[in-house]
Amino acid sequence: MIRLARKLLTPVLLVLVIGMMFQFNTFHMMENTYYDQMTREVRAADSQIAVIGVDETSLENMGRWPWPRSMHADLVDRLTEAGAKGIFLDLLFSEPSEDSAEDERMQQAIQDRPHVIIPSAFLFEERQDVENGLQYKSILAPIYSLTEEQHAHINVLPDRGEVVRQILLGVPIEGQTLMPAVDVRMANMLLTPDQQISYADGVWKRGDQALVTNGRNQVYFSYAQLPGEFGPVSYFDVYNMDPDAMRAYFQDKLVLIGPYSLSLGDQYLTPMSSTTKMYGVEIHANMIQALVEGAFYTVAEGESGWIGWLIIALLITVPYWLMQRLSAKGSFFLFAGLMIGYTLFVIGVFVYGKLLLPFTYPTMAIVSVYVWSVVSRYVSERRERNRVTSLFSRYVSQQVVDELLASEAAQSLGGTRKHVSIMFVDIRGFTTLSEQIEPEEVIGVLNEYLDLGTRAVFAHEGTLDKFIGDGIMSIFGAPHTIENHAEMAVRAALAMKRGSAELAERLNQTYGYSVSFGIGINTGDAVIGNIGSKNRLDYTAIGDTVNMAARLESNSKAGQILISQSTYDLVKDLFEIEELGEIKVKGKEKPVMVYQVQGEK
Repeated sequence: MIRLARKLLTPVLLVLVIGMMFQFNTFHMMENTYYDQMTREVRAADSQIAVIGVDETSLENMGRWPWPRSMHADLVDRLTEAGAKGIFLDLLFSEPSEDSAEDERMQQAIQDRPHVIIPSAFLFEERQDVENGLQYKSILAPIYSLTEEQHAHINVLPDRGEVVRQILLGVPIEGQTLMPAVDVRMANMLLTPDQQISYADGVWKRGDQALVTNGRNQVYFSYAQLPGEFGPVSYFDVYNMDPDAMRAYFQDKLVLIGPYSLSLGDQYLTPMSSTTKMYGVEIHANMIQALVEGAFYTVAEGESGWIGWLIIALLITVPYWLMQRLSAKGSFFLFAGLMIGYTLFVIGVFVYGKLLLPFTYPTMAIVSVYVWSVVSRYVSERRERNRVTSLFSRYVSQQVVDELLASEAAQSLGGTRKHVSIMFVDIRGFTTLSEQIEPEEVIGVLNEYLDLGTRAVFAHEGTLDKFIGDGIMSIFGAPHTIENHAEMAVRAALAMKRGSAELAERLNQTYGYSVSFGIGINTGDAVIGNIGSKNRLDYTAIGDTVNMAARLESNSKAGQILISQSTYDLVKDLFEIEELGEIKVKGKEKPVMVYQVQGEK
């Protein structure tokens, strides 16, 4: 049960962490960049929408801004006479003109003309304390008398990235259910009655199609044109256009009139460009076209945010379960397949369903699971390697383990010729002792002696080759080369002799018998490497040098360290050594000179 809980802990934590990032849109800049790439649908501008810009040419030729309102009134009259279907002045007239005649002239131009929209502007609170709805300080409303059809707001709301991606369809106000956006008013002038944008019982519709909005009556839409490419016509050129030309250009069109100069401001970033801003009048033209064409889309956030949570949970739990059962290569292919597959899935859902699924956080989920898989596999392999190494080093020397793990060459059959010192150790008197005590006690005594010998070998840079019954074979100078291998072998033998004295005394007190080491050391060339089969290798030393060391050990007495002539020649100046003379050893035709090491000088 605990093991299952531990396995579930990782995916649950990943789901919670990445899910909360999605919930609060922590990486909104990355996610918005993805939104913009997906929703950028450059298409032909609607020929029924015309933009008249108050540009630099107009300001140079028509004087300092603001212009007399009678000029706007004259343009409204002429556009109406030219057959314009709708006229939207992207200008605020919330304060009276200094010349009352100007306001009278403007009132006359918009009087009884429901196709002329004079907008209001909401001054929203900087901090919104409600999740749904919008709190505003005041409304900058026109000073003129307007019909119900002429009331509309002009506001656009940039998101956290200061980019306009949504249409604010309407804003609730006191004394009126809702003030619709100018874009809604203008789009309805082009739409047939069964397609018009409407609002009832808290639901926005385009004809019979319900629009997915958030709590602030906003809907995502797709822009049609890049900044500066909606084909604006200069205010100055239109003002001086003859009636026939105006009729030919503006008849049955929606006409939007607004600032189109850097000096007048009114610019915003849009999904169409991360650097070049778009004038407000162009943004409204894009919004109207989107409402007319039905170019909306839904983002899986807010009330539909559960979709994002579900996707994140699936993309964590399923790969998590699969990657535990796949190889490293299989996990990589699963990771790559999920990344490609989810990308294609997101594109397909948007193209056919106009639903924009989250991308940043699901891909983070896929990457996090794969990274977890790689790290956990690495940690597991390291743990297993350390376990095997630790276990292996209990059977052979750590130097041999390191050598075998370092290269494949060290793992193959064969060996190399090296100049080494070989030491054989045997426990004298052990057979007699083992006949007097219980088998379990025999093992305990044997382990103590072998442990003492092993520690002495390792402490002096030797390699434990193997245990031979109650004896030890060790190599000095291989696999790692040491120049003073003969000296180190003798020092290891002396350390064993010193350490065995305490053990011998304790055994004598306990059992009445004692044991001690008999040691033989020889120096010379030997072949060092792996012998055996492909399935079972034994790292050891082969050659006459090894045989001679074994013969010396077999001739040694309890507590005696015998060395050969070749070893003596290398260490005679370092130790107290007694010459024993020549002895006959098995396998040798001639007697060999033997020496006994007494101790250090």
